[in-house]
Amino acid sequence: MGQVLFIVWRESVEALLVVGILNAWLNHNPAGRAGKPWLWGGVALGIAMAIALAVALFTAGSLMAGAQDYFQTAMVFIAAALIVQMVLWMREHGRTLKKELESGLSEKAASGSWWGVTVLAALAIAREGSETVVFLYGMLAEAGGMELVKMAGAGAAGLALAFLTFYVLQLGGKVLSWRLFFRVTEIMLLLLGASLFLSGVEKLISMDVLPALVDPLWDSSALLDDMSPVGGVVAALTGYRSHPALTSLLAYLLFWG
Repeated sequence: MGQVLFIVWRESVEALLVVGILNAWLNHNPAGRAGKPWLWGGVALGIAMAIALAVALFTAGSLMAGAQDYFQTAMVFIAAALIVQMVLWMREHGRTLKKELESGLSEKAASGSWWGVTVLAALAIAREGSETVVFLYGMLAEAGGMELVKMAGAGAAGLALAFLTFYVLQLGGKVLSWRLFFRVTEIMLLLLGASLFLSGVEKLISMDVLPALVDPLWDSSALLDDMSPVGGVVAALTGYRSHPALTSLLAYLLFWG
């Protein structure tokens, strides 16, 4: 459940950051007041696009009855790649994001064309929402009954935590700075990406697509068993294995490389 909470939390904070910048500019500029309906229309459109992707993924997964394992494994690798891409994108655009968004809004206000605000908001919400859907697809596809209820609860907690985090970050550097927040969560995201990549490789090993080479390579369960409650959380968030195969270790090193 820790993975679900973290992903929903981090992705929601990013979406709130973009929408918050757009909303603040519109509130503080008389010319921008007319753009408010376009902003919230874009938010609604973005949510609808993310939901549409979720439906499409589950539909595609159900249609591939004989190849569902391969489809889910492919989605795990895509999720790991998206995490790396997200971290790199934020490192490149994080410092200038506010300036770029406000510059674009000034142009829209001057021309009286607010479609750009709708598109910006929709893309921000759809991007983060679709990434969340892809990240959680494998877990949601295999979940059922109480497990699905727990995941829904973790997702709701992640969303609530995102609003609280956004509020704290809006207070400025007194409590927590945006720079520190993104640096810490970048590290956590990359660790989660490594865990996802490793789980995909292990799925391929279990399907006899890849050889295990040496299995297990060592046994560190006496120090931390990845089947224990604490070890399970560490394994899910970092990719730790107490009984790793040689192929798994090589895959882990490949990800960080």
